[in-house]
Amino acid sequence: MGAIFRSFTQRRKSLTSPPGRSATRCLRSLLDTRSVASQMLVLQVILIVLLVAAAVAALVLQAQRESTRDARDRTLAAAEAFAHSPGMIEALAGRNPTAVLQPLAEAARKDAHLDYIVVWNTAGIRYTHPDPKKIGEHIVGPYEETLKAARANRPFIRSFPTVTGVSMTSSVPVTRPDGKLVGLVSAGITMKRVNTMVAEQLPVVLGSAAGALLLASGSSVLASRRLRRQTHGLGAAEITRMYDHHNAVLHSVREGVLIVRGDGRLLLANDEARRLLALPADVEGRPVTDLSLAPGIAQLLLSGREATDKVCPAGDRLLAVNVRPTDRRGGPPGSVTTLRDTTELHALADRAEEARQRLQLLYNAGVRIGTTLDVVRTAEELTEVAVPGFADFVTVELLDPVLHGEEPVGPSSEMRRTAFCGIRDDPPFYPVGELVRFVPAAPTALGMASGHPTLEADLHAAPGWKAQDPERTQRILDYGVRSLITVPLQARGVVLGAVDFWRAEQSELFGEEDLSFAEELAARAAVCIDNARRYTREHTMAVTLQRSLLPGGIPEQNALEVAYRYLPARAGVGGDWFDVIPLPGTRVALVVGDVVGHGLHAAATMGRLRTAVHNFSALDLAPDDLLVRLDELVARIDQDRTTESAGEGATGATCLYAIYDPVSGRCTVARAGHPGPAIVHPDGAVEFPDVPVGLPLGLGGLPFETVELQLAEGSQVALFTDGLVEDRHRDIDVGLELLGRALAGHPDRSMDNTCQAVLDALVPDDPSDDIALLMARTRMLASTQVTTWDVPADPAAVASIRSRVTRQLADWGLEGSAFTTELILSELVTNAIRYGSEPITVRLLYDRTVICEVSDGSSTSPYMRSAKTTDEGGRGLFLVAQFAQRWGTRYTPHGKVIWTEQALDDSAAGTLGTVEPLLEQWEEPPL
Repeated sequence: MGAIFRSFTQRRKSLTSPPGRSATRCLRSLLDTRSVASQMLVLQVILIVLLVAAAVAALVLQAQRESTRDARDRTLAAAEAFAHSPGMIEALAGRNPTAVLQPLAEAARKDAHLDYIVVWNTAGIRYTHPDPKKIGEHIVGPYEETLKAARANRPFIRSFPTVTGVSMTSSVPVTRPDGKLVGLVSAGITMKRVNTMVAEQLPVVLGSAAGALLLASGSSVLASRRLRRQTHGLGAAEITRMYDHHNAVLHSVREGVLIVRGDGRLLLANDEARRLLALPADVEGRPVTDLSLAPGIAQLLLSGREATDKVCPAGDRLLAVNVRPTDRRGGPPGSVTTLRDTTELHALADRAEEARQRLQLLYNAGVRIGTTLDVVRTAEELTEVAVPGFADFVTVELLDPVLHGEEPVGPSSEMRRTAFCGIRDDPPFYPVGELVRFVPAAPTALGMASGHPTLEADLHAAPGWKAQDPERTQRILDYGVRSLITVPLQARGVVLGAVDFWRAEQSELFGEEDLSFAEELAARAAVCIDNARRYTREHTMAVTLQRSLLPGGIPEQNALEVAYRYLPARAGVGGDWFDVIPLPGTRVALVVGDVVGHGLHAAATMGRLRTAVHNFSALDLAPDDLLVRLDELVARIDQDRTTESAGEGATGATCLYAIYDPVSGRCTVARAGHPGPAIVHPDGAVEFPDVPVGLPLGLGGLPFETVELQLAEGSQVALFTDGLVEDRHRDIDVGLELLGRALAGHPDRSMDNTCQAVLDALVPDDPSDDIALLMARTRMLASTQVTTWDVPADPAAVASIRSRVTRQLADWGLEGSAFTTELILSELVTNAIRYGSEPITVRLLYDRTVICEVSDGSSTSPYMRSAKTTDEGGRGLFLVAQFAQRWGTRYTPHGKVIWTEQALDDSAAGTLGTVEPLLEQWEEPPL
């Protein structure tokens, strides 16, 4: 191993020697290298011999241990077997023990392959022995110790050297049943120096050694051939030229190379390393600590640990240092260090990192600005993105029309501070919300007029900016703000406002290279602000349209106490609507509907459906018939949309229509794909009645079903759209449960307070859908306000009806309406008797108006016509229409009802005054 290390040392020194003396040393290095194989072979032979010797010694020791243990076991077993053999005690007690025991002992000794088996008494006299001459003599050896062990009833084993080897003897006591010692049996054997086991295994060991030698020889031959292949059969001259070439390369590369020995001395430094570190000429062999290197580089060279592209300063340079140890694969201790000058690379990297950060900031602006279609919030997002990555403070001023969704007429020097964000919250800027009037010399006004950004790198030398507000600008300078870029916010050729970027003392002043980035950032934000402005305008228009289409108030009626709430969605205008429609006979219709979608189309569709419901209600249709006609209307709307613009989806709409009759307390309900009502009984219990649900409007194909609910006076009816009980974060069943809790337990609460309580319990902070809620508490007409008479099909009964009407009106205190009411009922009853069928019924109701109803069993509807002067009839309904405020016909399952309404303030005089021109129609024309 020492020869190998010396060979490597000589080769390493040859690399640092002058080129003129390299040939001889290279040749010697080559010869030394080719002798490595023979040196390795000698080392391997010595190692194998030592291993064989150690193996033989181990075998001998093992054989000795095995022999001793075997001899001990064999002698002890033979002695115990002979001592406990049958008749042993009787033979020892006999007159001639030798005659009995000697033949037996010799036979047992030969069978066990022992040297002797001796039987002797407690006095030490032998009874048996392989040599008959020694029978009767005293035994030789530790007599007392053996006897002592026998009396303790335990064997005695010992070994002792003899001329032929080590002898092993085991003595076992012979005792009577009562435990008395009567004799002893000793068995012995002589152990050999080398037993047969060693003789058997020694050839294996020697054979293994021979095989190892053969393998070592073969590996040495292979190594020698490999070395010859590595040199490619080159001679000394060729290797010398190769060395010269490598030496030239080492000193001409643009990367410094240092080799440091394990003791901290510099072994090699190429020309680039000398230049980068300013090393002297006689640097080889000197300690690293004496080279006046930079502390970081010296520490890396002496630490011995690896380093990869560790950047260390060296004078005015930044060097990338790589260190690798040389002893990792059996080489000598030390390290190899490479150096690269990365000063310019770091400068480029800094600029690239700054560019990367700017790109990341622009990316963040694209992601974070414009998340909402709100002008103010978009301006705030612009300020939040730019702080602190680009500026320390950012302010945004917008023109007032932009804040209201309008398009500004042109640039203006008067803007409102809309948003602010900064690294601190207390700078002396104009506060958010204040209207700022910029002087013409101010950077913001100049930028608004020119449409280009304005840079004030040093605000201390910016007279135009100081002229804006000298007192405030001085406070800003005292606060530490010292640099400004102002950029007009322009989108689609329209100037919307301006954004100001400010930097304080702890940051660098703005430069020309910052202008383009500020302009790009402002341009992206301006587009988002303009989108928000346009959305605000469209949203305002849609809301205005929607508000104009919704009810402006609750019509006057006495059947229900009504309150309502309507909440539009934050995302846009929806198509939810509700209505309270008075019907003839003091009845009231409650309507709640929902058009799927948002925007102007949904609002317009809602208006069309609401108008249609009003028109259909004027026909006094039943709820299911009204929904059928509404379903046909939606289907026609879909057909018109498909014809006008192909590809648009169908109109989705739902509706619930209910008619409440305060006379009977019945509420007839039908629904088309809409949530059912909630009923709060007078005791405060909440019920969700099972109302058959039909398909949404426009699908067609199936009829709608109605259900009649009998409501006690004081019951509450809650009609609502799905936006109240259903949300993307809440299931409809959970919403209905919450609605039931909000309605329950407060039967005496006003309808307005109930609406507010329901919204507080169910509506989230940011509803995703429109919400319409209609609450109604039922009332009933008193029995004294309703009078009903059955009329026989006899024209003579008309007179009695007039008399009853007169008396009833007198009871109600409405004598002034008697003449008009008599006239109306006379015409209606006469028509029913003449053209209708039985049963005929008259009902008189006293509410906000006087209501006359005449029903019969015929479904034929009367109509009003203009009678000629020569006609005797045909003027009845014309008179009714002139005297009544309203009149009409509604159909029932068993016929029809003709009804009229009269104002309560009618007087006989007024009525008679209106009769005169009518009676003129019956006058004969002049001849």
